[in-house]
Amino acid sequence: MKTTLKQRLAEDRILVAPGVYDALSALIAEQAGAEAVYLSGASIAYTRFGRSDIGLVSMSEVADTVAVVRDRIHLPIVVDADNGFGNALNVQRTVRVFERMGANALQLEDQTMPKRCGHLDGKQLISSSEMAGKIRAACDARASEDTLIIGRTDAIAVEGFSSALDRAEAYLEAGADLLFIEAPQSVEELDTICSRFRGRVPLMANMVEGGKTPIMNAQDLQDRGFSFVIFPGGVVRAVAATARDYYANLLANGSNEAFRARMFDFAGLNDVIGTRELLESAKTYDGGDA
Repeated sequence: MKTTLKQRLAEDRILVAPGVYDALSALIAEQAGAEAVYLSGASIAYTRFGRSDIGLVSMSEVADTVAVVRDRIHLPIVVDADNGFGNALNVQRTVRVFERMGANALQLEDQTMPKRCGHLDGKQLISSSEMAGKIRAACDARASEDTLIIGRTDAIAVEGFSSALDRAEAYLEAGADLLFIEAPQSVEELDTICSRFRGRVPLMANMVEGGKTPIMNAQDLQDRGFSFVIFPGGVVRAVAATARDYYANLLANGSNEAFRARMFDFAGLNDVIGTRELLESAKTYDGGDA
């Protein structure tokens, strides 16, 4: 029987979810051995718009991305649902739509609209009680209890660490299946989060290269008590660095020959995306004599 995301998070070993932004990145993550993927709203903004994570991505644009990712992979998809794209009623619509598109978990945060990346300054929050209401609304709207609701607070940068813990407590009481206290600024804060909530609810960590939280590997986070860690934008930063080098090389040399060792050739990419298998599958539907 297939293990659900909820069952996997109940295991002792931490779940590592690479960040993805489209069907190709999700497919490659699955082929690399990922057990789940994290559809990053920031990465959609980076790659689709070439813009920062400042609330420019709409609910329908995320839903479209969830749908194409689900069509291509079988892994659980954890979706960055921002602040639910509005009030509690908007949250309920977001949950219903994302769940239909194939999301297995939705992350909801307590920022106002427009929101911004959790590792940018200048965030603003809604009240703890309003966010708790959104969590309850999300839980009521889901069609399956296996669709998880992640309660995220960005309060550390706005109201302080103690307030963030209190908000997380309120979101847990409201029914959140996981807790995500964004942007702890020290190892001590990470340890305090675990000492308060470990064993009560799965805890989520976010590793952003160059962000506010100390970078740790998955084993270190597991030892502290985290159940789930995302690396949401790392692939975009890697792709952007490679693309810059690729274009510079092409324009300097007028050819890709000097870059060939760092890229797939035509056949190699077709192997990754399964072109031969797709064409063979199409043959089974060709018309023919009875």
